[in-house]
This record gives sequence, structure tokens and C-alpha cells, in this order.
Amino acid sequence: MARARNIIHIDEEKCNGCGQCAIACAEGAIELVDGKARLVSEVYCDGLGACIGECPTGALWIEQREADDYDVGATRQHLERIGRDPSAAHDPDAEHEHAPAQASESLACGCPGTAARAFTPAAQEARTGQPSALGQWPVQLTLVPPDAPYFQGADLLVTADCVPYAYADYHADLLAGKAVVVGCPKLDDADFYANKLASILTASDIRSITVAIMEVPCCGGLLRIVEQAVRDSGKNLPVEVVTIGVRGEKKIPAAA
Repeated sequence: MARARNIIHIDEEKCNGCGQCAIACAEGAIELVDGKARLVSEVYCDGLGACIGECPTGALWIEQREADDYDVGATRQHLERIGRDPSAAHDPDAEHEHAPAQASESLACGCPGTAARAFTPAAQEARTGQPSALGQWPVQLTLVPPDAPYFQGADLLVTADCVPYAYADYHADLLAGKAVVVGCPKLDDADFYANKLASILTASDIRSITVAIMEVPCCGGLLRIVEQAVRDSGKNLPVEVVTIGVRGEKKIPAAA
């Protein structure tokens, strides 16, 4: 059955035919055809993106579109036909059966490090003397499950990738008391991010949004992504923008 879901997108113009993505795909959903990576069948792609990090040219990303459902049974039969281990195929039912309640979401790369969890901030205080204000995992917008419990009733911080590196007071001034998602409006898929944020806003009762961006022009795309997501969600939410200079200073908005 076709429905809107996450599925791999392959840009053939960027693909150099190295085949690393085909090796990384445990489900055998990608093969080299005429020197280019191709999606063999939608039903073999689990949409988790384990292949993305292996691509040296950035030709792969996860998009959300109408696609046939991932079929683990058909995928295992396919793996047997091509001589690969069928037990390597991702099985969402088995994952949910054994996962703890707070970490039962299916996330974008399928590895244990992406399991959704909420925790008490300041876990690092005794060791570093400077407490972390982070209260969740994961934080990357591609990986977070839209209905994660830490979004419920939260103030949301949408952060450009570079902000935490540039702004020394990021944890105390911006992150404390907020749920957070992180992404790059220049390097990542803006349409996917807008759809993902709209899904988060629709599935939760987010109270407010703070957008933390760098002063460089391309970073303004993150605000446009957030504004699009708010419109698509049908919510009426206050949106605050915080701009950080490339030397790490917090920019004060000019008076109207």
C-alpha cells in the first residue's frame, strides 16, 4: 500500500558509482545499474538511511513521499535471491517488541545510538563543572521521532548546526528548559525539514519556538523552514529568532 513515508532518494547526477551505499544497505534495496546507484524496489527500503553516511558525494538523502510500504518478508526473500544474509533485514516488529517504552520509535538510521530518550539535564556537572542543559536524545532533526514524549508541552529550540560551536553560552542561555532539534538549512533537504517539523508540531503541543541561527545569509533558511512548518501544521505559535555572530557574540535586533 502506498502512503507518505521516509524513503531514500538518489541523485544520479551526483552519484559516482562507487557502490558504497549498496554495500551499506542491509536490505539490498540499492544496486548499481549502468554505473549508477538505483533503488531496486520501494518495498526493500526501510527509510532509515544507513546508506547515507557511506556516500562520498552527497548523492543520497531521505525524503518523504508516497511510496509502497517497507516489506520485511519480501526483503528477506530478495536477500536470499541475491546471496546475502536475510536476517540482516531491519524488522520493525521485532524492534518494537523488545524496545523499552520510551525508546520504541523507529528512527532514521536504525542504530542504538538513535533511540529516543529523555533524561535529567546536568548529568556532566560533577565531571566538568559546567552542567549540560541537554534533556533528550537524539537531537538531529532527521533522527528525532515526531511524537517523542519530550516534545509534549515543550518550548522548542530549532538550532542551526554551527550555533552551539560559536556561542559559548548556548546551554545556559538558549538550551536550558527546551526540547531541541538541530539541522543545517544550507546542506540539508529544506523540504524534508519543513515536513518533519510540521509533523512534530502536529503530533505535540509545542508552546513556543526559538530559532537560533548564525548571522551568515544562508542560515536564514532555517527561519523560513520553521515558518513553513508552522503554516503547514495549522498552529498559531510564537516564534523568536536569536542570531549569533561568527565570532560568537549574540546579536541584538535593531530597534524598529
